[in-house]
This record gives sequence, C-alpha cells and structure tokens, in this order.
Amino acid sequence: MTRTVTVGLDGSAESRAAAEWAAREARLLGLPLKLVQVWEPVPAPMAQAPMLGAETQQYWTERIPRETGEGIRLRHPGLDVTNELLSGRPADVLVSAAKDAELLVLGSRGLGGVGGFMVGSVGLSVVAHADRPVVLVRAGEQAADEHEMDPVGIPSAAAPFRPVVLGLGIESPDDELIGFAFAAAARRDTSLRVVHGWNPPAYYAYGLPVDLEVQGALALRESTALTEVLRPWTEKFPETEVTEECPYGSPGAHLVDASRQASLVIVGRRVRRGPLGAHIGSVTHAVLHHSIAPVAVVPHD
Repeated sequence: MTRTVTVGLDGSAESRAAAEWAAREARLLGLPLKLVQVWEPVPAPMAQAPMLGAETQQYWTERIPRETGEGIRLRHPGLDVTNELLSGRPADVLVSAAKDAELLVLGSRGLGGVGGFMVGSVGLSVVAHADRPVVLVRAGEQAADEHEMDPVGIPSAAAPFRPVVLGLGIESPDDELIGFAFAAAARRDTSLRVVHGWNPPAYYAYGLPVDLEVQGALALRESTALTEVLRPWTEKFPETEVTEECPYGSPGAHLVDASRQASLVIVGRRVRRGPLGAHIGSVTHAVLHHSIAPVAVVPHD
C-alpha cells in the first residue's frame, strides 16, 4: 500500500498552514496527500441544543476538509489529494491514522511576537504515541519562510532552501533518525546542519574550577565521535553538504537558536515500551515549544 503524507485538520489557521506545508512535502516526496478531519461526537445532552446538534457539527466537520482540499488542488495542480472524515477521540484517531502514513503533519499555534509554538494536549499526545514521524507547523508558516533571502533581502520560494537542522545525541545514535534528516536535506537540495550540544560529566562540572585544557579535550572527543557517527551517512549522501557542530551547553537551547535559519528542525523521540509508557524527552520538548521552523519528531528505538 502506498504511504501518504497525512495532515490533521480542525479548521484553524495553524491546521491550514500545516495542510499547505504537507502539500509541499508530498510533492517533494512524490506521495499522495491525505486530509484527515476528526469528528468527535457531541455528548447526548449537548446534542439537543439547536446550534450544537450532531448534524450541525458533522456538516461543518465535513466542510473543512472539502474546502481545504479544493484550495490545495488549485494551488498544487497534479497533486493527488484525498479527504477522510473519522470519528473518535482526536489524539487516538490521529495516532492510528499515522500508522499508514509516511509522516503525519499537525498545526501548532504560534505565540504571537514570541518565537515558538503552543503545543496543545492533542499535539503532545500524538507526538508521544505515534509510530511514524510527526511534523508540527505553526500558524502563519509560508513556503518563503523555508527559503533563503532573494537578492533584495526578502525570503522567496524561488531561492534555495535554508539548511535542515538535525539535533543528534551520540551516545546511542539511531539510523532511522539520521537517515530521515539526510533524506530531507537531499530532496530539498540543501545542506544538513547537525547540532550535538553537550555538557561535561558531573565530576568535571561540579566543585571544580573551569579547566580550559580539560574542556578543550572533552570538546575534541565529542567532535571526533560525531564525525564517526556521521561518516557512513556522508558517504551515502556525498552531494549533501554537512556541517557538524558540537557546542557546549543545553542541546535544546542550541537547536532553538539554529531553528532561526532552518527550513526544518529534526529531533528524535526514543520509544518506550516499559511500564513508564510514552515519553517526550526534555530536548525534544524544548524544541517543540520554541522552534521558529517546522519541527519533525522521529520515533526510534
């Protein structure tokens, strides 16, 4: 079965921005686009109210993906676009829909003049439980935002893509996460910026004065290890320019800073199958809430 780029709709500005981003990504991937609207049935007491009846809610629920699909077909001629109306608890339904998708795209409300996302409970739940990559796109995101400035200093969709940024830990790097990032950069014909933020072990950091020689040795060790982790991938993608960065300090803060000049930020989420259940790590959580660019969260073992 052919996978799709699937996007969750709710009629909001952020979900419309997510649908446009998903349409562009579907064209890059050469895959169909599926628009999914989740209809959460109205509880019986509320359904008796004239303006809140189940038929009224279902009408508007069906109208959103239909009109969104019509607009996307006009702006992206030739793209295979389908609509699907599903019923149930939104987070659960979207997690299920993601299983047959190449990736799932959701909208996330922007924080006005402050850079970053407001990730709601549905978005966080989907990110924490989905088996496939999930991309969060904030309201107002436009195609030009993913591209470099044109000669007169204005972002333009005709200009090259900005770099793809990958946040990578090197203790137990995952091939699925790294491969996703290299493929994303390759299909955009842009560079890949790999950011590995690090902090020294506790016995170096506490109770001792800063030793620049020791810190330099640790930085060299981290940089060397990162190069070795990426070596098989740079050989597999020889035409993709790769920049390796090993800054000292909070990985999340460094990735948020890098997002200001990125077309896409990619982070991982380690899948937990133990009694503690699903979990979003602190670095991924920080990036989700504060990144300027769209964020892809890739689940991995």
